[in-house]
Amino acid sequence: MKLELDLSFLYGSTILPECILIVCLIIILILDLISEERDTSSLYFISLIGLLISIGLLLFQWNEKPIISFSGNFQTNSFNRIFRLLIALCSLLCIPLSVEYIRRTKMPMTEFIIFVLTATIGGMFLCGANDLITIFVALECLSLCSYLLSGYTKKDVRSNEAVMKYLLMGGISSSILAYGFSWLYGLSGGETQLQEVINGLINTRMYNSSGAFIGLICIIVGIGFKLSLVPFHQWTPDVYEGSPTPVVAFLSVAPKVAGLALITRIFNIIFPFSLDQWHFILEILAISSMILGNSVAITQTSMKRMLAYSSISQIGYLMIGIIAGDHNGYASMMIYLLFYIFTNLGTFACIILFGLRTGTDNIRDYGGLFIKDPLLTLSFALCLLSLGGIPPLSGFFGKLYLFWCGWEAGLYLLVFVGLFTSIISVYYYLKIVKLLITKESEEMTAYIQTYVSSPLPSLSKSSIEVGLIVCVIVSTSLGVLMNPINTIVQNTFISSHFISN
Repeated sequence: MKLELDLSFLYGSTILPECILIVCLIIILILDLISEERDTSSLYFISLIGLLISIGLLLFQWNEKPIISFSGNFQTNSFNRIFRLLIALCSLLCIPLSVEYIRRTKMPMTEFIIFVLTATIGGMFLCGANDLITIFVALECLSLCSYLLSGYTKKDVRSNEAVMKYLLMGGISSSILAYGFSWLYGLSGGETQLQEVINGLINTRMYNSSGAFIGLICIIVGIGFKLSLVPFHQWTPDVYEGSPTPVVAFLSVAPKVAGLALITRIFNIIFPFSLDQWHFILEILAISSMILGNSVAITQTSMKRMLAYSSISQIGYLMIGIIAGDHNGYASMMIYLLFYIFTNLGTFACIILFGLRTGTDNIRDYGGLFIKDPLLTLSFALCLLSLGGIPPLSGFFGKLYLFWCGWEAGLYLLVFVGLFTSIISVYYYLKIVKLLITKESEEMTAYIQTYVSSPLPSLSKSSIEVGLIVCVIVSTSLGVLMNPINTIVQNTFISSHFISN
């Protein structure tokens, strides 16, 4: 009896960070039901406190031994713990960026926080899911909340159009993913746990069969949609342009973190015998994403559409770390992902502030912003240049380490394409920076001429600035801590024994 209680407590502690967020969800729902006056600030603080506690618990559990719990449905190790922490970090940064936007647009704050926290919980469970059914349910939890967030502004025609495209294409991709899982289930003799699936494939000698290859293709298509890999990216520009900007900020980072965690674990655990096949397919997708994303981004006139194609190219860069494999490859992918989260959210924070003060998203309307708001211009320029990989910003160090690991792994074509497309990205980022510091008054649009930089006295407005300051500081200075961060991540891989799985 004592052993059963100990195991129950041990298993409960593996999902304690997620349980904290579930408790916060329940508290938010109860407060919203019983309170006559909508006190959004209390809901806002509850969500942030819950996320901070969740992140603290993940850090506290950092060096714990790997555990497979809940009848094999959930695996906890240092590898997926990093991804769970990154997803919680995404939500922690996104919620402060959203408060003022929601207040201005008069949207319900409670529902927004509930959708974001539920998506966070789904993404965190997805990172540790060790069963095909659990993976699919957690992925759909994340996806459904993403659809609801995209159509949050119900009276906006563009938002309605975006959510319809997102929902239809997301449903198709989920069906294809489930079809791929069904192949693995059948070929392995009815197994659903990841380790048991590969054992079943070995026992039935179907690990190199055409059926296993069909399953591999279906899984790549399904996860490729979540990651916006070319050619599964068609939904991305329209959803980015039509959805509320804080929602776009969340969608640009959280689903990507969860998708990268999923694709890394599934391919290394279930498809070690198909290494050459999925490496070749991912190389093609990565090259296509880097080339198309950066090439089309040059021609965009909307800031959010430009960042949509930029995010497509960024996921192509991250694929280099996954294809390189081993400890160095995965470490470079995680470090670049960490830098990308702060840099991308910092960029969206600038867009949210500018949009709240002007109501426009057109790139040319940013011309001359430096004259009216030099601090916002400096923050925006630093984040864009970090995305482009300009030294000595964090994006440069992350991209340099990523390309070095790719070169060491013999991925010369991928590294060459990455370097070439990075030069293209620097061009259109610098073009925007040049536009921001334009001094000629005749080149300034009416939006800039009437632009007013508010003193930001309220809590909701200051929360945006605090989030922006944090993102800018990390985007500019975290690169100098590259060696200690890399050491921590490398030791994490060694302790989790992830590669050997």
